Amino acid sequence: MSLLTTLTYALPHRALSSAARRLAYSTHPAVKQWLIDTVTRKFGVDLGEAAQPDPTAYPSFNAFFTRALKPGARTPDPDPRALLMPADGHVSQCGPIVDGRIFQAKGQGFTAAELLGSDVDAAPFADGLFATIYLSPRDYHRVHMPWTGTLRETVHVPGRLFSVGTDAVANVPRLFARNERLVCHFDTDFGPMVQVMVGALLVSGVETVWSGEEIPAYADAITRKDYRGRGIVLERFAEMARFNYGSTVIVLLPKGAATLAASLVAEAPVRLGQRLATRG
Repeated sequence: MSLLTTLTYALPHRALSSAARRLAYSTHPAVKQWLIDTVTRKFGVDLGEAAQPDPTAYPSFNAFFTRALKPGARTPDPDPRALLMPADGHVSQCGPIVDGRIFQAKGQGFTAAELLGSDVDAAPFADGLFATIYLSPRDYHRVHMPWTGTLRETVHVPGRLFSVGTDAVANVPRLFARNERLVCHFDTDFGPMVQVMVGALLVSGVETVWSGEEIPAYADAITRKDYRGRGIVLERFAEMARFNYGSTVIVLLPKGAATLAASLVAEAPVRLGQRLATRG
């Protein structure tokens, strides 16, 4: 375990993330431009595919980080049976949910019930499939729909804000079930589907297209919002949410709904719209 990961156990996670948020939203020209230029240079951000390619045109670092892409920069897999990758990034892990457990890294895992905050919510995904996608600072930070779904409920689950980098994932037990997160439940034509927006250290902002900012405020208890009967339908490939800085999204599918794409292995780079799975 790295020294940084060890230190994160003692760090004031929310205080640090709140301070980082103030910097990210600063419109001070020197501050915001230094942040944009530093991240662009350090992580090799490709602004050529952004709807606004001029790095000086963004009013804040957060505006830069949640930038839109040019039309056509990402396209959905043309096979109508294909469930789509929800974001740019890298596969952290993917595969079957075995006896209700989701694999995190060698020697590490957690239950679907821990992730979702409920045994009842986890039951439909017993023996189903999961895919965990890590978004790095260089990636496009909007998360889209793998399949058309009707929003049923969101669940804001309180927690820590550990880093979701490779070392932390390998060494922090139950990491994704410990970090603050927003669980988004959808009903689809194959049954339930979940997308979990996982926060992280300095990466705690989550917004949705239906209600705006969800995190912060940080939660001290599980908070549920019922959207049944509201008719909020998001089409396959449509934007669902965004991270105000990078983090991780986890997709859960029920047993028999689909087969994961054979090309998906740990650490594989992925792009929004490519095939995540194929309908069964």
